[in-house]
Amino acid sequence: MGMFSTKGIYALRAMADLAGHEGWVSLGDVSQRQNISRKYLEQVISLMHKAGYVQSQRGKGGGYKLTRDPKDYTLGEILRAAEGSLAPVNCLDCSNGTICPQVNTCSTVGVWRDLGRVTSSYLDSKTLADLVHPEGGSCSVNFADK
Repeated sequence: MGMFSTKGIYALRAMADLAGHEGWVSLGDVSQRQNISRKYLEQVISLMHKAGYVQSQRGKGGGYKLTRDPKDYTLGEILRAAEGSLAPVNCLDCSNGTICPQVNTCSTVGVWRDLGRVTSSYLDSKTLADLVHPEGGSCSVNFADK
């Protein structure tokens, strides 16, 4: 399993879609362009609405649009609104109100804590505008030099 759920990934895709289109955007259009089921997209967009990141308008010509400029959203804040937390492992997720009893003796907790900090720092340095106008643009996956 990856670090982020489909909810977080779809939230970024939906927000990037809204950022790339002028005016009110229908969920049906986002659903088609992003190949995300309308029902699931409604759940994701409701989280963005609750966070105040999108506004909605009912009726003909309505839909959703961003409340701010794309450069004024960090990817970190969008993912936190969708996921609830960016903690890489459950034991560091303070949002669930429980603390692992091994947290003070666990030999791996430092690694996960540092990974969480690096991940948060990176995602907070990138904005929605970076997704709309990506540098490079290719999808070459190379996580480590061989």
